[in-house]
Amino acid sequence: MDGPEEEEEAFSEVTNTATLHATNSSYVQRRKQPRTKRRKANSGKPIVAGRVTRATASLSELLDAFQYGVHIGAISDSGNGNDDSFESVIEILLPDFMQARHDSWGGLCDIGESGELVRPLSRFETTAILDYAKEKNKEMPSVEHIIMRKLELLRQRRKVNVRDPLETPSNNASLSPMEIPPASTAPLEVLDNLRAIQMTHYENSFASRLYGSKPLKTPGLIGIDWESHTPWMDLMDDIHEHYSISHPGRDQAKRQRTPITYMSLRPSHLLQVHDLLTRAFWEGIDVSDSLKYSPERCTVIAMYGYLVVGAAFLSSPQETYITYLVVRAGWDNSHIATKMLYNLISLNPHRDITLHVSANNPAMLLYNRFGFKAEEFIAGFYEDYLHSQSRASMNAFRLRLRR
Repeated sequence: MDGPEEEEEAFSEVTNTATLHATNSSYVQRRKQPRTKRRKANSGKPIVAGRVTRATASLSELLDAFQYGVHIGAISDSGNGNDDSFESVIEILLPDFMQARHDSWGGLCDIGESGELVRPLSRFETTAILDYAKEKNKEMPSVEHIIMRKLELLRQRRKVNVRDPLETPSNNASLSPMEIPPASTAPLEVLDNLRAIQMTHYENSFASRLYGSKPLKTPGLIGIDWESHTPWMDLMDDIHEHYSISHPGRDQAKRQRTPITYMSLRPSHLLQVHDLLTRAFWEGIDVSDSLKYSPERCTVIAMYGYLVVGAAFLSSPQETYITYLVVRAGWDNSHIATKMLYNLISLNPHRDITLHVSANNPAMLLYNRFGFKAEEFIAGFYEDYLHSQSRASMNAFRLRLRR
């Protein structure tokens, strides 16, 4: 990579060349144009003090133009003998103007790494360098390319009135001490009471009474069960209590209760539902088609948080045949299957519901409580589905709930 000395040398070379080139070309073109006599614009009218015809003009830009313009004008008008020209007048005043600009730049200069004075570029110098690089229009070394990008950034900052770049304190600069806010003079009891205040949920807050509280709408929500308590929940409570007893010195987060929600089938449930049906019945079960046939009437999914703990399916609203009814292991004997079956029956009123169940399946008692009656006994109904070593009976009953 190029060192800082090569970068400074290239920067100074580009700056001098671009400034002279831009000034000479623009000034010579103006000199070639014929001059016209100016009329006196002020015909006896009083001059208002402090009035400026061009508010955007700055002293540095005018001085740059005068300095290089006088140098070129002295060469081109040497044979004319015209002592009343603008150049001859401004040449007398130019040293005072240059000294004034030098004094104003004195406060902007900084000391470089090698001890020399470094001042920021003026608008005229920045524009001249960028125009020269644009006219050059060829591949530039990496150092010049970096310089051009920095100059373009400087010009854009000036356009939006960001005058000075971000400054970093030098090594010799002393930092001001940080002001430490005074300690609170409130009594300790007040501070302890403030720290003891716990956050109130919006649904139970005073603001909800003023503005109203709208419960979150869950797509396909059928019901919420806060009362059921499953063996898996009991196991989790025991683990949490054992951890609290084993670590009395630690802050224990309060265990929040989570209800069992019943909802219709969603695409996000399919992965867990397929795994649950495979474990309970046999492999290859796919219920993705249930999303196409009124899932709000033909499917009930039991969820504990984001965990699928039960599922019940009807074939269609017209046929109303129960294809699957399953509860996850560890969540049985908690009335989850009862509530899923109740919701399926309630969502399809005035229609008979049929199903097949294995002859030794304990779910026969559940179906009998809902009023299902056996219509047919079918021998070997599950031979093509169940494994030969399965404990479930291969024979089945056909049940019907007449409405």
